[in-house]
Amino acid sequence: MRISRKFLLMAGTLVALPFAARANGPEFQLTPGANLDVVEENCAACHSLDYVAMNSPFLDEKGWRTEVTKMVNAFGAPIDAGDQEKIVEYLSTNYGRK
Repeated sequence: MRISRKFLLMAGTLVALPFAARANGPEFQLTPGANLDVVEENCAACHSLDYVAMNSPFLDEKGWRTEVTKMVNAFGAPIDAGDQEKIVEYLSTNYGRK
């Protein structure tokens, strides 16, 4: 079976369309709270902040601490120890599973 070039182009466009629409949409906003600025400065440097909301149903304070530690130790995020604590505090307070 031979697939036409036109078909492949249309299929590629349809696959990419949701990503383009999301990229042009409004930026995700986290819940206002203490240390939000530290989270935005450090976390958004490497990934979208909507990851916070996506992971919030699964993570409590211990889980957020593990995630922040992983970002620093495994992925090399340049976050100093004081800011790590502030990030964990913000995430567990505003997005922590109770």
